[in-house]
Amino acid sequence: MNASARRRPTVKDVAERAGVAPMTVSYTFNHPARVAEATRARVLATAAELGYRPDSTARALRSGRAGQLGVVVGEHLSYLFDDPQAAQFLAGIAEVCVSEDLGMVLIPTRGDASDVDRVLSAAVDCYVLWTTVADDPVLAAVAAGGRPAAIQGGPAHPGLVRIGPDDRAAAAAVAAATPLAGSTPVVISFPLDRRRTGGVRRGDDLPVDLTDLRAVPFPVTGARLAGYRDALTEAGHDWSDVRIAVVERNQRELGEDAAVALLETLQGPGPVTVLAMSDELALGARSALGRTRRKVTITGWDGSREATTSGVWSVAAPLREQGRACARAAVSGVPEAHEVPWSVVAPEGRPEGGRPEGGQPVS
Repeated sequence: MNASARRRPTVKDVAERAGVAPMTVSYTFNHPARVAEATRARVLATAAELGYRPDSTARALRSGRAGQLGVVVGEHLSYLFDDPQAAQFLAGIAEVCVSEDLGMVLIPTRGDASDVDRVLSAAVDCYVLWTTVADDPVLAAVAAGGRPAAIQGGPAHPGLVRIGPDDRAAAAAVAAATPLAGSTPVVISFPLDRRRTGGVRRGDDLPVDLTDLRAVPFPVTGARLAGYRDALTEAGHDWSDVRIAVVERNQRELGEDAAVALLETLQGPGPVTVLAMSDELALGARSALGRTRRKVTITGWDGSREATTSGVWSVAAPLREQGRACARAAVSGVPEAHEVPWSVVAPEGRPEGGRPEGGQPVS
């Protein structure tokens, strides 16, 4: 094959073969209503014969639209496919992209100086942001960039639409649904800071101030810890003495390791209530605690079938719906927050009777 045969066909090639002006070819693809039907059909047939396709980059420059939604992710990209709830969130976004004829671009951030340029240079029309921290410079950059954006769970930021449940109320409700008064409570927590420092701490030794949740780097973590604290204090426990295992990432094996570490801090064989911030962490804890003779109650988060049929109490606030809500808000550009309904789900998948105050049925 010679060089001319390998050359990509151009607008001029199509125009010459079809016997029209190059502008007519351009209008055929970009403003078809301006071209007579017979001429448009001839141009399209010629383009197909030559294998011509419009340059998507040039089209985006002309129209001012890229036809893409950007998903800004503060986790490893593999997490989006390994974690079942992350996959649900992306599936919800994808549903909206399909209905709106948009592509989806995954934009990872690493917590370094290159993040802002990477996000702002992406050829996208709007953004959905996920798993970031309050002091992330990407938030201000996106908010000031003029393209609409929604963020799941927070942090709240002027110019960004926040989509998510009332994490504090839901955490308090799922904790209160368990036999707290007669057991020793422990917590398996998401990361508290950008460094994702792990380890076991006490309630009075956390590097965050739960009296000012706006100051907690990961707002979802802060809100859920505050909710657990509310329920434990109401049940008569001293929050300052509660053991909290912080994990680096939402992975089942880390939940198992955290449960083992927490057990080593407990005295006596009494019952234990484990408050885990996800079903994946709860299932990991269940695997570890199943090897003990303690009476154990475990809570999670996500309302997954696997968790509730494994004896785990959970909070259902479907991430697929949150993904849809984020994408709809980003695509529409309407700056209205959306409060996601949640409910406490008992083991075996039975909705918790006498819904706790603040809880809502899952639609």
